[in-house]
Parts: sequence; structure tokens; C-alpha cells
Amino acid sequence: MKSLAQYKREAAAYRAVVYFAVILFCVIFLVPIYGALTTAFRLNREIIRDGFWKPPLPPVLDNFATAFMQGNIHVFLTNTVIVTVAATAISIGLGCLTGYAFGKLRFGFSRSLFILIVAGMFFPPQTVLIPLFRVFNSLNLLDTLGALVIVHVGFGLPICTLILASFFRDIPDELRSSAKMDGCNERTILLRIMLPLARPAITALMILQFTWIWNDFLWPLVLIKTSTKMTIQMGVMQLRGQYGLAWGSQAAAFMIATIPTLLLFIFMQRHFIRGLSMGAVKE
Repeated sequence: MKSLAQYKREAAAYRAVVYFAVILFCVIFLVPIYGALTTAFRLNREIIRDGFWKPPLPPVLDNFATAFMQGNIHVFLTNTVIVTVAATAISIGLGCLTGYAFGKLRFGFSRSLFILIVAGMFFPPQTVLIPLFRVFNSLNLLDTLGALVIVHVGFGLPICTLILASFFRDIPDELRSSAKMDGCNERTILLRIMLPLARPAITALMILQFTWIWNDFLWPLVLIKTSTKMTIQMGVMQLRGQYGLAWGSQAAAFMIATIPTLLLFIFMQRHFIRGLSMGAVKE
């Protein structure tokens, strides 16, 4: 039988391993961000002369001005906001309907249909890239923001359906039965009872969807060709291609591109964590 001292030593060793893993992860994650920050606030000639890691003393804002004035970052940001907000709203809105239907209603082939929808999560985007390209080409939707919205809704709906169906399924059926006894129809039950209870899960999904769509690079690369319709991720690459080794301007554009998702998580992190933790806990 282990003594108390042995348990303490094992616990201390376990904590040391966990702390080391966390510190290592933070270093791997933060070092590139530090390099981007130092590069964004330095002139290009200083970056070429001194490398990426020297602190910006004094910091300059020329790269941010160049990104906005010559790189059309404001156009790329506008396109990204349109696609991200539209696709996030539509996928979560449809996910609420499908999640409630599969979580609370009983109808023929519901299980088979649920599996069919959720199976879309397991298909890599690359497997349907060429077929979707040909479909959008035949519908004259190539090089449009609408094509990006359709793609992201299609890939976002399965995960929204899965999470919300699981959440609605955990809500006691007595609430729905009591509401029906009071004369409420399914529409009223969904809008007045289920959706307010599912707000944490919806918020978590909103943050995840927003981040995934905002940071997507593959589909804009495939579907968008006109520079005025590019998203911010494509815009950063366009900036590099247009101005050669403009490390400072590209780093500044990268920092600008991260601000919306960073602010969204900072202001919504309490709801995000609560939404992720409520899947296994009934309130």
C-alpha cells in the first residue's frame, strides 16, 4: 500500500508533466505570434537587416497604413464579414431547426436522416472540391460571395445539427409536455422555451463557426478569382504577391485579420466555456 509521501510525489510529478506540456504548447503557439508582432511594427529594411525577432524600437505604424491604403485590406475585410456573418447565421438558424426536430420530435426515418446529415462532418472538403467547383461553374456562381456562403453553410450544418440535437435531447421532456398542455404549438415551444435554454450552446457554436469561416483559405482560393471579392486570408497572400518581400505589411495584415475573432472570443468566452460544458450537465 502506498504511503502519503508516495502519493504526494506522484501528484507532484504529474503536475510537473502537465505544466511542462502546457508551457511547451504556449511557446509553440506564441513564438510565431511574437514574430508577427515584431515584424508588423518594423520597417521592411530593418526586418531584412536584423531578422524577425528583434523588438520594434521604436515601433512604427507604416505597415498598417500600407496594408490599408495599398493592399485593399478594407475590401477584403468587408467581404469576409459578409461571408462569415451570413454563413454563421444561416447554418446556426438551420441547425436550431434540425437539431430540435431530431432531438425532440419523432418521425419516420428520423434516425437514418440524422445519420445522413451528420455524416457530412466526416467528408474532407478536398473530396468534394472538384464536384462543387463544377456545380458552381454550371450555375454561374463562381467568383461570387454567395458560393462561399453556400459552401460554409453546407459544411457547418452537420456539426450544428449534432450539437444542438444532443443539447435539446438533454432538456427534460416535461417542459415540452407542460407547454403543450398550456396550448403552445411546436413553433412557440421552440422560440419561447428551447432556444432560450440553448443559448449557451448556440453561442459556443457561433464562435466556432465564425472562427472557422473567418480563417478559411481553401474555398476562397478555389472559388474566388477577382481581387475585389477576395476574403482577408486571400488578401494577405495577395499583398505578399503584389509587393514582393513586404514582410512588414503582410504581418500587419495578419494582425488586422486576427482582431475580429480575438475580440469575439474575449467578449464571449464566458458563454463559450459554459456552452461547451453544458452538453453533459442538465440544469
